[in-house]
Amino acid sequence: MTDRLALTKKIFLAMVLGLLLGSFTHYLSLDDSNFIIQFGVNGIIDLGGQIFIVTLKLLVVPLVFVSLACGASNLSGGTSLGRIGFKTLGLYLFTTAAAITLALIVANLINPGLGMSLASDTIFVGKESPPLKQVFLEIFPSNPVKAMAEGNMLQVIVFAILVGVAISKSGEHGARLRDGLNDWNEVIMRLVLMLMSVAPLGVFCLMTTVFANMGFSGILDLAKYFSNVVLVLILHFVITYFLLLRILAGLSPLGFFRDFYPVMAYAFSTSSSSATLPITLETLEKKMGIKKEVASFTAPLGATINMDGTAIMQGVATVFIAQAYSVDIGLGGYMMVILTATMASIGTAGVPGVGLITLALVLQQVGLPVEGIALIIGVDRLLDMLRTAINVGGDATVAAVVAKSEGKLEY
Repeated sequence: MTDRLALTKKIFLAMVLGLLLGSFTHYLSLDDSNFIIQFGVNGIIDLGGQIFIVTLKLLVVPLVFVSLACGASNLSGGTSLGRIGFKTLGLYLFTTAAAITLALIVANLINPGLGMSLASDTIFVGKESPPLKQVFLEIFPSNPVKAMAEGNMLQVIVFAILVGVAISKSGEHGARLRDGLNDWNEVIMRLVLMLMSVAPLGVFCLMTTVFANMGFSGILDLAKYFSNVVLVLILHFVITYFLLLRILAGLSPLGFFRDFYPVMAYAFSTSSSSATLPITLETLEKKMGIKKEVASFTAPLGATINMDGTAIMQGVATVFIAQAYSVDIGLGGYMMVILTATMASIGTAGVPGVGLITLALVLQQVGLPVEGIALIIGVDRLLDMLRTAINVGGDATVAAVVAKSEGKLEY
């Protein structure tokens, strides 16, 4: 426990130092060709941060496959797996719908886009959204090796569950394979612990690079929009997650997140739920007392489909852009935003910047100009860091609630 506390303090200190150093470098207004910027910030420091991210991602696919296959093989039959899956999916969709509903309500009270200038030098080109049929079809892998190579997490999850169920039904042969997977799981978890030991350095590099290149100037230009998103993120965290933990899991929300917040700090620095997944899983199992068969199912699924923070940004951004362009989308339009954003979270990769792509889909559905996204690009990187932390907090909340309902929580 002492080692964990020491690591937590180091991570927090690294975040603060990175923020301060990056902001100071930004306000020096050095040219890109300057030695400090070219070889320091965008050279060695950025390289250190990128190596940290790549190494985290290296562990994601093997960890998800092995841990989920182990979890599915340890469940007592398809009924138990189906029950956990139904609860998990239902809770994730509920929290996402609640998040965007709250965002729309608060944004309409604050009116972040009234009086906003439409001038923008940035152009955003949205990708054409695939048909709904294609979205569901791509959940199922035709080639599991290709799915793993491309990091298609939903397909990896489906394949891992199928393998786990097959192992549970294969008697003695399955038992031998399950033992082997459990051994692999321990090895991968050891790799996670090894990576965590250098996490403060990686977090410092990431924070320094982000704030050296962006600073806080973008926030000042869009202060009303930025503060609106941050306010809803906080409200959703305090209201939705705290109530779920208190009412459905019988836990103290403050105590729960006091133990879990280092993972949220990782998520903040990486802006990626998927990259944070190895640390999320290790913490849920070893520190939060959630059994492997539940944690290994809820956390990978959450990193893929639980996009509460992104949904909040989409809700506020929709109101902001509608008001900036003086378009009234009406109650029906807001209902369409809730439905589209909730369903778009399924299959959305947990990687930095993906929220802007799904926002384009939402805007198209209600007839708002996709070009409006250019107005908010300046602050999206910082908001992406904040909403990723909220997403990961939501993953932990749902994991705890499901584990409690299944009698697999020892926190």
